[in-house]
Order: sequence, then C-alpha cells, then structure tokens
Amino acid sequence: MFGSKIGNAPLVRASRETSFPRRKVLSLALAASLAALGATAAGTRPAVAQQDFYKGKTIILYIGFAPGGGYDYYGRLAARYLGKHIPGNPNIVPQNMPGAGSFVAANFLFHAAPKDGTALGVLTQTLALEEALKTKGVQYKSAQFNWIGRVTAILEVSLVGPKAKARTIEDARKIETPVASTGSGSPSESYPKLMNALGGTKFKVIAGYPGSTQGMMAAESGEVDGALTSWNTLKRTKTNELAKGEFSVLVQYALSRHPDLPNVPAVTELSNTEEGKKILGFYASGGEVGRSIVAPPGLPAERVKLLRDAFDAMVKDPEFLAEVDKLKVEFQPASGDFMQKLVAETAEASPEMIAKAQEILK
Repeated sequence: MFGSKIGNAPLVRASRETSFPRRKVLSLALAASLAALGATAAGTRPAVAQQDFYKGKTIILYIGFAPGGGYDYYGRLAARYLGKHIPGNPNIVPQNMPGAGSFVAANFLFHAAPKDGTALGVLTQTLALEEALKTKGVQYKSAQFNWIGRVTAILEVSLVGPKAKARTIEDARKIETPVASTGSGSPSESYPKLMNALGGTKFKVIAGYPGSTQGMMAAESGEVDGALTSWNTLKRTKTNELAKGEFSVLVQYALSRHPDLPNVPAVTELSNTEEGKKILGFYASGGEVGRSIVAPPGLPAERVKLLRDAFDAMVKDPEFLAEVDKLKVEFQPASGDFMQKLVAETAEASPEMIAKAQEILK
C-alpha cells in the first residue's frame, strides 16, 4: 500500500536477490516508506501550519503616533483590510503608542513585541535615517525589521498659520518662527534644525506635541507659528484656509518641486553648498519610506512571505482602492522586498555625511 519501489528496485526482486529473510526485507521497506511519507508530510507541514497559524488570532498594529495624523490614518486603513487577505482572517486591532517621534513603538516592536507575526507597526518614515544618525533613543536596527510593504510615499511640508509673521521661507530666514515638534527623531524637529544650520532659517523648535494634527491645531490657534504635516492632509483638511492665505506653505520636503506646489522651494534648494544639498536630500529620502508597515525581527521566513503576499493583495483590493479614491489620499504602494532594500541602502550613507548631520542634530 506504500508503493512498490525503494529507489528503482522492486521490493519483491530485492527480497529474492539477497540473503535477507523476506520478513526482514519487508520490514525495512515498510520503515523506509514510512520515513519517506514522514519526510513528505514534514515538507508540507510548514505551509499548512502557516495557513492555519492566524485562524482565531488577533494582530495588534502599533501606531507610533497619536490619533488623527497621517500615520494613524494609514495604520487604521491597513488594519481594516489586511486581515481579509491573510489566511485565517485574523482580527487586526490598531493601537496608538505615541512617544519620542515613534521611537517608543519602534523600540517596543524590536525588543519586546511577539516575534510570531501577531505584532505589526507603523513607524516614523525616518526610522533608518535616525539609526544612521545615531539619534538618542534609537534602540533598534531598521534593516532587521521585516518590512511588509509601503502604503504610500509621502510629501511633507512645513506650514505656518494665520497669526505667523513669516509667510515665506525668506521670511523665516529673518524672523524667529516657533514650530511644533512631535519629539526628537521626528521630521518635525529634525528638518527645522537642518534648515537652520544649512539654509539660514530661524526656526525655534517647540517640543511636546503628540502628533502632526495637534501641531497643526497649535499653528492655527497661534500657540506656535508653524508645524509639519503631509501636503495631502493639508490640502484636504484646510482647503479654504489655503485659498484665503490663512495657511502658507514654506517648504516641501522632496528632492524636487511637486506639481501642486510649483512656487514652494524643495528643501534641497535651501543650501548653497553641495554638501548641504546632499545632507538635506539624504534626510528628505525618508519620504520614500512614507507610511509603511513593519514586523519585528525574528519572524519565520514563511510568515514574512505570507504577510507580504497579503499586503500585496490588499493594495489591489477593489474595496480598499475605492476607499482610497473616495478620500483622495496619497497612494503610492511598494512591496516589502523593495522597502527592505531601500532601508538597507539608507544605512550605507557615507560616514562623512552622517558625521555632519549628527553635529547639526545633536
């Protein structure tokens, strides 16, 4: 019943052409067949186990920022749709874990979160940059996270509210301009410091804001003059204010000007030196990481593939695409493999550039 051959030799012939008793030959054949069957089962068991692993389970998606901002939106969007494409259809629960520009969540995911695929994260887009810069509070290795996929790249901008005296980047070179920061390591703190050193601006960083939404509200009320947010969030939520000139965009954090903002300088334009342009461009590359989903290090390779396949299916899901289209949000997805390579490349920036940036950001 287990097949009639071991190798290429028929079992009956083997029993007649050797001096072994027939019973012993059949016993050996039975053992070999059972071993082969066991090996086959072992070969398929990981695939079956991966398919069954998430059944009845809950995944916690840790969002490293407060509710209301872009990271929170994209994290919750993914939480609604990703489980649909994971075998076993686990429930995905978004959980905000703000603090230190998402370092709290990043360090938790790296060291303390379950490493079985039941913990995921949405973290700052400058995760790899801050590691390369040896920013205080970094206790992770960005390339050791398992990058599951990017929902979108992000164009971030610095804005000023209606009570700010500075209305252009040239004004900000002459007038001290208080701006909201969500913490050390966040772009809302690092960009102003870099622009002050390399572009001659006079931004004053005011820390203590849990997220970009709160920073923008503070700029609107006059608690601070300016804040950082994504261009998409700004144009969706402050359309009238932009039209009236109550909100003004000072700078866009990209390597070149976006078609929507032809009169707003890209951050790389603010420095008059090649070294300064390279440093600003290096930091602006964080926009390519954008709003990505990561998993802790140490996951089985099969489970990483399963999560990446589910992510790739999610960003093609007609219901998911309909919601993205309805809300007109930024949507430039990228695979987990692409993101893994991108993050690894960021970690290979030249020591000279890193040293200069470190000096500015310390």
